Amino acid sequence: MTHTGTNTYIVGTQPPYILLDTAEGKPEYLPVLSSALNTLPAIPPSLPDISDIIISHWHLDHIGGLPTVLSLLLSRWQARNPTIPSNSYPAPRLHKFPIPPNTTGAAVTKYNHLPQIIQSLPQGTFAPTPEGKPFHDLHDNQLFRSSSPTIHVLHTPGHTIDSIALHIVDDRALYTADTVLGQGSAIFEDLGLYLQSLNKMLQYGENDATGYRTLYPCHGPVVKNGRELISTYIKHRLEREEQVLEVLRKEPTEGTSWTTWAIVKVIYASYPEDLLLFAARNIELHLTKLEEDHCINRVGGEGVDSTWKLITKTLNPSL
Repeated sequence: MTHTGTNTYIVGTQPPYILLDTAEGKPEYLPVLSSALNTLPAIPPSLPDISDIIISHWHLDHIGGLPTVLSLLLSRWQARNPTIPSNSYPAPRLHKFPIPPNTTGAAVTKYNHLPQIIQSLPQGTFAPTPEGKPFHDLHDNQLFRSSSPTIHVLHTPGHTIDSIALHIVDDRALYTADTVLGQGSAIFEDLGLYLQSLNKMLQYGENDATGYRTLYPCHGPVVKNGRELISTYIKHRLEREEQVLEVLRKEPTEGTSWTTWAIVKVIYASYPEDLLLFAARNIELHLTKLEEDHCINRVGGEGVDSTWKLITKTLNPSL
């Protein structure tokens, strides 16, 4: 699910720097991060290595490393300042786009480890908000100027409700987190929102003077032809949507209505059986969006046994 692992990035032209995401919390990540920090220009003893940590979204492979990363940063500062009390440590600020209140859904309610991560944050290793919250809220179109370079925050929901992308203005680069990957296709919670976010990112890059060229994803390699890849993502999702409609236009192979599982088996006929459950999740989300677009009706059933019928021959995507 994470390809070759989770990428994190150190951003900045001078200390202290900004860290984008903290990986999943594996012990072997800490020496990698420490080694990367050691390659940067020497940090004045009084300054921290990192002034701000930006979390792209709530998934565990992005927030799981936060407690140990914070402990590492404190220990590095203490090593440079052995005679200064720890309560003088200029701890980094933590930033994240807030999950909207009353958000429901299995993904958030069942798999969200953020509350446990927050409980495990070592005291004194981060700078809370004036209200005492651990995270300083990010917002759409925010210009983040904590240090050089300027970062433009874009709310890009779909992969998760709180997903963001970050435009590194000076580098003409876009940090895409899990919304666009360096290889393969991304998973998503809400296809309608996901397509809106892809189009938002694509349109944002249209300005040749201030747009972006390079994508820095959380999984897979850096992408040089950024806008082309995002266009490919959009095209792929719309083609998959049309495939679903093509199946629904045909007579069902069994019974009087198509089930989600039957649609999956037609579209992914050449795929190994063990991959079909992953494919079914995406097809379910395509079907949900088509229902919201008033193109199909859910007739009955649940999960992969849900049954569907076409109610219109044309599609008006809600992008």
